[in-house]
Amino acid sequence: MNKVINNVTEAVQGIEDNMTLMLGGFGLCGIPENSIAELVKTGIKGLTCISNNAGVDDFGLGLLLQNKQIKKMISSYVGENDEFERQMLSGELEVDLIPQGSLAERCRAGGAGIPAFFTPAGYGTEVAEGKEVRVFNGKPHVLESALHADFAIVKAWKGDTDGNLVFKATARNFNPMMAMAGKITIAEVEELLPAGELDPNEIHTPGIFVQRIFQGARFEKRIEQRTTRTK
Repeated sequence: MNKVINNVTEAVQGIEDNMTLMLGGFGLCGIPENSIAELVKTGIKGLTCISNNAGVDDFGLGLLLQNKQIKKMISSYVGENDEFERQMLSGELEVDLIPQGSLAERCRAGGAGIPAFFTPAGYGTEVAEGKEVRVFNGKPHVLESALHADFAIVKAWKGDTDGNLVFKATARNFNPMMAMAGKITIAEVEELLPAGELDPNEIHTPGIFVQRIFQGARFEKRIEQRTTRTK
C-alpha cells in the first residue's frame, strides 16, 4: 500500500463538513500546521476538533475558529485564544473541557480498543456531572469513554514511506496516541525517508496506524509564549 501523498492538498481529501478530527500537538509545539492551513482554504464547516489546545488567534486551530469552521472543541487548555473565549461565552461554540491526562488517555484508549475507563480526575467537579462514579481503594473514580475521530492529523519530526513516525521532544505528548485513534491518520513530517532508514528502536508510531504521509512544505514552529532573560 502506497502511503506517500504528494502534497497537503491530496492529504486532506475526503475530509467533509461535520466530521470529527483529532489534531496533535501541545500548545503550538508539534501541531500539523500545513494541514490546518489547508483545511482553512477548503472552507469545510461544522467540524468537531479534538485537540489539547485551540491554537492562538492567528495561528494553528485559531485560524479555523476565526473562519467559523469549528462547531465544537474537545480540549484541555484553551487560555491563549481570545476568539475561542469569545465564541464559547457567546454560545457560538460548543466546548467540552477535559482534564489533560484524561484527554490523552481517552485518545489512547480509542486507539487501543478500550471503550472506557475509570479515573479519579474530575470527580466532584462539573466534569463528572452525569457520569458513572465507582469507588476503588476507597477513592471515587469517574467513568470516561474513549475518543475516536474520522481523521487524525499529526505532525512528526521524521517518517518513512511505510508510515513509521518519530516525534521530537514535546511533540510526542499527544501526537502518538491520536495517530492510533483515527479511522484515517494523516501524518505531515519534516523529513520523509525511504523505508528502512529509521532505527526500529526509535519509532514511536508504527506505520500500521498511518494511512497517508507527506513532507510538509514549510514549518513556522511559532513560539506560543516567548520568554527571555533581561541582560
